[in-house]
Amino acid sequence: MAAGVLLENVTVVLNRPKYPGNIGSAARCAKNMGVENILVVSDIDYDQEKIRQMSTHLASDVVDRIRYERDLGKALSGFQYIVATTARVGRARPAFQTPREAAAKLVEISQKNRVALLFGSEDAGLTNEELRYGHLLVHIPVSERFRSINLSHAVMILCYEIFTAASEKRTFAPRLATAGELEGMYGHIKEVSLRIGFINPQNPEYWMTSIRRFLSRVELRSREVKIIRGFCRQLDWFCGKQNP
Repeated sequence: MAAGVLLENVTVVLNRPKYPGNIGSAARCAKNMGVENILVVSDIDYDQEKIRQMSTHLASDVVDRIRYERDLGKALSGFQYIVATTARVGRARPAFQTPREAAAKLVEISQKNRVALLFGSEDAGLTNEELRYGHLLVHIPVSERFRSINLSHAVMILCYEIFTAASEKRTFAPRLATAGELEGMYGHIKEVSLRIGFINPQNPEYWMTSIRRFLSRVELRSREVKIIRGFCRQLDWFCGKQNP
């Protein structure tokens, strides 16, 4: 029997949306596709009436349960897998997948892991720094003649592909490390790499971006993150011993 994406483990994360109506529309679209977890990252006090007008009464239960956070890193810290969306592509950007390709991957991952679908603001999308949280980047292909997609439309497209995705085999991915654990690891790697002269102190984030891209493809588990951090601690101790 085919297994679909475990929708209860999927959350739509809206990062700094500008308009309350788009939050309501996104909630409605997500519920249409069986995704009922919404998290909004912003310091704006949104007009709840405008949110409800666009969500309609049919998605009022989803609106009632919307979580609000002010910091993106904190908001994502409990997720094991993050799908970040982007409208911009190019040589400087890491490889991306279509919504359909991403959905197929989530069939296995969602069984034991909390998944965040991360969307940026209507006008600017996600910054390069924010995209670094993503284990996987998704780009929605559109016509060259008109490239703009409404936020709620993007939510609907990705959620639709996730809703319809199914695997031919019941092979599930293991429980992965959380975003909070990964960020702690990346901070540790950066600290030790600077100390031993492995990365350029003038522009450490440039080199860390490459390290992030490499390790995000590995899909690390919590135990493996602890191993890497243990290696960093041992390396740090050895360097201190050699250069007291």
